[in-house]
Amino acid sequence: MALAAPALPFTFVVHVLGIALVVLVLVWNIHFRGGLAWESTNKSLIFNIHPVLMLIGLIIIGGEAITSYKALPLKKEVKKLIHLVLHAIAIALGIIGIYCAFKFHNESGIANLYSLHSWLGIGVIVLYCIQWLYGFVTFFFPGGSQSVRQGSLPWHVLFGIIVYVLAVGTATLGFLEKLTFLENSGLTKYGSEAMLVNCTAVITVLFGAFVVLSVLSQGSAGDDDYTAI
Repeated sequence: MALAAPALPFTFVVHVLGIALVVLVLVWNIHFRGGLAWESTNKSLIFNIHPVLMLIGLIIIGGEAITSYKALPLKKEVKKLIHLVLHAIAIALGIIGIYCAFKFHNESGIANLYSLHSWLGIGVIVLYCIQWLYGFVTFFFPGGSQSVRQGSLPWHVLFGIIVYVLAVGTATLGFLEKLTFLENSGLTKYGSEAMLVNCTAVITVLFGAFVVLSVLSQGSAGDDDYTAI
């Protein structure tokens, strides 16, 4: 079942919100949080890589990968490759981002995997990898039969939406968790940084909503390789 609306306008909104999110998360972690570093005596700089890569990777690039079928006026085989590569980049950035969170915790003497955000985060990256591997084997190489691909496609789309929505929810929990820690450490609750973090979280939710809307909307004519649910 598809919405009786063209997907293209929704994909334009996705692009605009994605650019806004990149700017906001970089301003937060570079201007307000002091920057990014792989090695530093200030361990918080190591952690700062985590929200930047998770948001740009799993949320923004992952969202662009999902909408690529509806946004790009290309042949389906080309769109399939772009979809696959963008998701691979999203996974790679996500894995590095998660590693930085563990690195920060280990070097700071903080316990790992104690919060709901961290539990969901591990679950999301595992499900994301399973989704990518299944899509690669079934739709790319070696590729399933025509009947297998046709039967798998609706489930692949549905599972992809579920995993993506979980990723967006996990990201918003991460913003809440980090902001709560900062406010408990003295950050002004109505200050500019707190407002920026909350706005980033809200725009993240909007970005995810428009990604889902684009998937549920009508694609271009001949877009038979990626139909709406």
